[in-house]
Amino acid sequence: MNELTSSQAYWLGHLFHASSRQLSLSEYAQEQALDLAALLAWEKRLVVQGVPVPLRHRPARFVAVEVAL
Repeated sequence: MNELTSSQAYWLGHLFHASSRQLSLSEYAQEQALDLAALLAWEKRLVVQGVPVPLRHRPARFVAVEVAL
């Protein structure tokens, strides 16, 4: 792979930072005042360009509950 452009490096850095902090992209974008649509678009664009991107942190949507009788 060739060197990353400055734009690729910028967005890839944000994707890695969100992943390392275990934040969803929406949480991270809000915290960093980034446009979520742009972050998602760059994630897809980097994948298409063959740049390895980190896995997204996906918080659990359901919580196990035990009912005591």
